Amino acid sequence: MKRARAPLARTLLAVVLAGAAAGGLSAQVPFDRLLEAGAEPHNWLTYSGTYFSQRYSELDQVTADNVGDLELEWVYQSNVFGPWQSTPLVVDGVMYVTQRPNDIVALDARTGRVYWIYRYNPSPNHRACCGANNRGVAVLGDRLFMATLDAHVVAIDATTGAELWDVVLADMNLAYAFTLAPLAVDGKVIVGTTGADSGIRGFIAALDAETGEEVWRFYTIPGPGEPGHETWEPCPPDPETYCDPEAWKHGGASAWLTGSYDPELNLVYWGIGNPGPDFNRAQRPGDNLYSDSVVALDADTGELRWHFQFTPADPYDYDSVQIPVLADIVRNDTEFEVMLFANRNGFYYVLDRATGRFLRGLPFVRVNWAEGLDDSGRPVETPQPPGSPTYPGVQGGTNWFSPSFSPRTGLFYIPAWEDYATVFLGEPQEYVEGESFLGGRLTEFEDSPEGRQGPGMTRGPINDWTSVVGRGAVIALDGLTGEPRWKFEMTDVIRSGLLTTAGDLLFSGARSGYFQALHAATGELLWKVNLGAQILNGPMTYEVDGRQYVAIISGHALTTFALRD
Repeated sequence: MKRARAPLARTLLAVVLAGAAAGGLSAQVPFDRLLEAGAEPHNWLTYSGTYFSQRYSELDQVTADNVGDLELEWVYQSNVFGPWQSTPLVVDGVMYVTQRPNDIVALDARTGRVYWIYRYNPSPNHRACCGANNRGVAVLGDRLFMATLDAHVVAIDATTGAELWDVVLADMNLAYAFTLAPLAVDGKVIVGTTGADSGIRGFIAALDAETGEEVWRFYTIPGPGEPGHETWEPCPPDPETYCDPEAWKHGGASAWLTGSYDPELNLVYWGIGNPGPDFNRAQRPGDNLYSDSVVALDADTGELRWHFQFTPADPYDYDSVQIPVLADIVRNDTEFEVMLFANRNGFYYVLDRATGRFLRGLPFVRVNWAEGLDDSGRPVETPQPPGSPTYPGVQGGTNWFSPSFSPRTGLFYIPAWEDYATVFLGEPQEYVEGESFLGGRLTEFEDSPEGRQGPGMTRGPINDWTSVVGRGAVIALDGLTGEPRWKFEMTDVIRSGLLTTAGDLLFSGARSGYFQALHAATGELLWKVNLGAQILNGPMTYEVDGRQYVAIISGHALTTFALRD
């Protein structure tokens, strides 16, 4: 279903279109360029840099030896208040970034000069969880693609900012929304929905990039007759507590971050979120596929090729929407084609990305909800006594913020929350269309640096997660074995993604506003600067006219750094 845009929106665009045309702005990014994105590190062509989602760049002008000479180059500050979670794209000297709530801004990547701004005003009645967040755009050909808070997908002319099509994919009144950056693959634009905390039935959909017509849709909660539906088991006779006989219809399983893609296998990989209601597994018996899983889908048809479930029947909101990172790792003359996955449940996983076979799994933070993983990767659960804290807490050992893998070091880097716990209080809750559907309450805990445990904050039904306790760290693991290599402890929590480069650097941010560079091999702190507001996006790097830039968003300001000229 397509929607016409208001004439006023087009009139406002006209103010900046002439300037964009005069500047010679253009973008031509065919699928072949996306396939070889790693070969042009001066650009940043997908949300995670390349289809493998490693957030690694071959740029090496900025190194461990000279990173201390980084200085502020330019700042773009929005008049739209609120911290952004977007990762910019850079195409041949032009930067495209989203700002709240659903604007796209085209900038000169050398100077920050604005070429144009496309403004999309989502319906004020949308029910998107957790703030007016948008994580970025996809580029394909001469078009940009953005998914919106009111469950639309729009296509924009990358040269002028003019809208080309606008498609409605779901009913925002039922709490369907989009916050991810789309993934563009071979003529298709792929998106996944949020809304599991309000009882949606999650899905991933592919649209034709030229027309906006839907090509395929994969429901992350299988219906009757579909493989996996049997994991939404019937209610037992005379249940001791409330049980929903049709729990699958509003079973959640959001797909609210960007996926990854293997061109040789023609598979897209997507992390899937929690079942609904979040905290009361008793009313949804069974393992509840494909919640808390990663799914591998045929990119042409959306057909499921394999899945791996991390937390069956999850009662902790350990949704598995983290970025699936793909890597080819050579050890002892053997190449391992793997998926690397740091999960919110506190375990690190290595999977065969062709089959989904479990290869390795180890905890990377304190875990007490399970004593380990069996030979198939299924957790051996150890539920804590009522009223006792469960580690990790509801925000997880990590969350939506992107990890990084460096082929140069062979290390996988995780933005982690350590020594953080929650007391989970599951309660029966009947589903009501569009309303919060959590099935419980929480009390949060943290361990102080001195090792004392103290209560955090008690809350009822939760609509945002901005006031949580915990302590942040960047943790480096051997990518293939999961063995720890180093850890950089922080004084506050981390919600920033990570970036590694061929200059032996790892960039990360902190909620306190610090932007910092570590040595990727050792974790040594090499450089830091306070930008004055929390950092919630992933840093990225690019090069224009032979000069490397590093970009980060702090609060509602996009800031770039480069070496002194």
